[in-house]
Amino acid sequence: MAKRVGVDKWLFGVTLLLVFIGLLMVFSASAVMAQDRYGSPYTFVRSQAAAAVLGLLTMIVLMRIDYRKFNRPIVVFPAVAVTTLLLLGVFLLHDSHNTHRWFRVGGVLSFQPSEIAKPVLVLFLAWFLQDKLHSIRDWRSTLVPAALPTLVFLLLILKEPDLGTAMVCAAVAALMFYLAGAEVKYFGYAALAAAPVLWFLLFRVPWRRARMLAFLNPEADPQGSGFHTIQSLIAVGTGGIRGLGFFEGRQKLFYLPQPHTDFIFANIAEELGLIGALAIVGLFVVLGYRGLRAASLSKDVFARFLAFGITATILIQAFFNISVVLALVPTKGITLPFISYGGTSLFITLASIGVLLSLTREID
Repeated sequence: MAKRVGVDKWLFGVTLLLVFIGLLMVFSASAVMAQDRYGSPYTFVRSQAAAAVLGLLTMIVLMRIDYRKFNRPIVVFPAVAVTTLLLLGVFLLHDSHNTHRWFRVGGVLSFQPSEIAKPVLVLFLAWFLQDKLHSIRDWRSTLVPAALPTLVFLLLILKEPDLGTAMVCAAVAALMFYLAGAEVKYFGYAALAAAPVLWFLLFRVPWRRARMLAFLNPEADPQGSGFHTIQSLIAVGTGGIRGLGFFEGRQKLFYLPQPHTDFIFANIAEELGLIGALAIVGLFVVLGYRGLRAASLSKDVFARFLAFGITATILIQAFFNISVVLALVPTKGITLPFISYGGTSLFITLASIGVLLSLTREID
C-alpha cells in the first residue's frame, strides 16, 4: 500500500478551525468578567492563546515524528509511572475549592495531571493490547494486567475528586477493550462492580446529590443547585436560529456560571444560534470521522488502537460537555475540547492530535 504523502489535511484543517473558533469564543465569553476581575478583557484569551501556540507547535513536531517511537516499553512505562506520581502528587498540595486537581508552579504555570492521564491511558492500552488479541479471552493474563493501571488512574482521579474525567477515562478504556474483542460478559461484571460505587458517589455525596436532584428538577431550586442548568438553557433558547451575534450574548454577563469553560457551548448557542452550534457539532463529526477512518484503515494494530483511543477521548468529552449544556446529563466539570478555556486541556488535546496526524501518513 502506498504511503500518504502528507498528513490528513481534513483532520489538520478542522483542528486549526476549532482552535481559532475556541479563541474567539473564549474572548467573547470572558472579556467582561476578565475586565471586572483583573482590569483587562484579554486576561483569559491571552493565556489561552499562549497555550494554543505552544500546543500547535507541539502538534506540528509530533506529527513529524514516527508514531512507532511511542510503541516501546521505554516510553510507555515511564509515562505511566510519571502520570501516577503526578496524580498522587496533587494530594500533597493545598486544595483549591476543596479539590486536588492542579499543580501550580510559581504562581505562573499550572496544569492538571488528570488531563495528562487520558492520552497516557490510551497509549498504555494501545501498547498492551496490540499483542493480546489472540488471548483477550484469558482474563488472568490479559484483562487483569490491562485493567489494573486503568483502575489506579480512575481511583486517583475520583479521589481528587473529578468524576467527569474519570468517567471519560472509563468509557474510553471500555471501548478499547471492546475493540480488542473482550467478551461482553466482562463488561457486565465491571458494570455490576461499579454500580454501587457510582450510586454512592452520586447520591451519598451531598453536593453531587444536589446536582442529580437539580438535573431532575432544576426549577425546584432556581437560585441554588438548579441555577447552572436554568441559565444554560436560557442562553441556548435565547440564541434561536441565527443567534444574537458575536459578543452580543447576555447570559455571560454574570448570569451563566463559567461561560468560558464548562458552559462555553451555551454562549456559542446564544451568540451564534442553532446554525453556529450545529456547525461546531459538525466539525467534531468531521474530526471523529477522519480519526476513526485512520483507525480502520491502519494495518498496524498499535496505530489502530492509538487512533481509536485518541479520537474516542475527544468525542466522548465533547459529547458530555454539550449534553451538560443541553441538560441531557447532570452537570460535570468537563471542558469542550479545543473550545473551552483551559491551557492543559488545549495543549494535551493538540499534542494528541499531533500523534494522530503522524499515523495518518501511513494510510491512503
